[in-house]
Amino acid sequence: MTDSHKNTLVFYAPGNEPAPALVVEFANEHGFAILIESNGELVVQLLNRSFPACVLMDARSVADGAIDVVRELKKDPFTAIVPVALFVPRDATELVAAALEAGADEVLASTLPERERRLRLELLLRRADRDVSVHPTTRLPGTPQIERDLAERLARGAPFAFCYADLDHFKEFNDRYGYKEGDRVIRMLSHILRDMVRGIALGGFVGHIGGDDFIFTVPLEYMEPCSEAILELFDELIPFQYSEEDRRAGYFLGKDRRGNIHRIPLMSLSIGIVTNQFHEFTHTAQVSTMASEMKTYAKTLPGSVYVVDRRKPTKEEEEAAPPEAVHADVRGRQPGLID
Repeated sequence: MTDSHKNTLVFYAPGNEPAPALVVEFANEHGFAILIESNGELVVQLLNRSFPACVLMDARSVADGAIDVVRELKKDPFTAIVPVALFVPRDATELVAAALEAGADEVLASTLPERERRLRLELLLRRADRDVSVHPTTRLPGTPQIERDLAERLARGAPFAFCYADLDHFKEFNDRYGYKEGDRVIRMLSHILRDMVRGIALGGFVGHIGGDDFIFTVPLEYMEPCSEAILELFDELIPFQYSEEDRRAGYFLGKDRRGNIHRIPLMSLSIGIVTNQFHEFTHTAQVSTMASEMKTYAKTLPGSVYVVDRRKPTKEEEEAAPPEAVHADVRGRQPGLID
């Protein structure tokens, strides 16, 4: 199962029960393929590498396994965006409460009329379309989820780093190699961000604003190891997205808007980072505006770098100073020729 399986309905049946007729009819009406799985760990693994339309779980005979899988999926921001519904038996008041506590988006009791259960499944998909926005190329959470995750972090008050990542010289690459290759680079970057954040930063989040703009938010202690790992892996992989000739040269010749020919370096990655270490933010817009400013500054520097805003608003002169002053930590790799 891959990212292309967005038209798949996953049916988790820990008791090895077949999918109910209601599920089969629902899938047929929406053109969903049904993937039946009895292993909860495999369901989690599937959602870690794909984005199905929804997950329906059979908790009528074996409830504990289903609740555990719901809890596992919903605690992870990467898999939490997939809508999940449970089928539960009659007189299952405690089970319904446990499922909702675990994060289930819908619970369908056997006592409900079939028409109501069908309508609840329809509404499940409508709510997902309304509340969950994912980028069609990367299947990463979009702006609504980025805002929601950031707002929750501001409310909790725990130290975090909000990181704005942007490709350098991506437009020129697109112009030379075409949009199909450009989309492939975007997908590659999304996998780098997702895999590094998932592997390093417990409680991290990755979102895709659009184009070559990404956000990843991590607890403050993971900011440096995560950023350094992302830049290192990106710089290792990006040369191989070019032709051998361009890769060996370390650049290609391209024209600007005026028709002048310039050397276009291989793509690099710029990351602008804002933390709440020295700032007491009251709104998500404050964070995103400052992160955009830091990202813009990072893009003026050569190579793949991450820049951390160290301005302290307690000092009036530092609050007014531009980010390129001593208020920014710059870390990264300088560009060079590729053998």
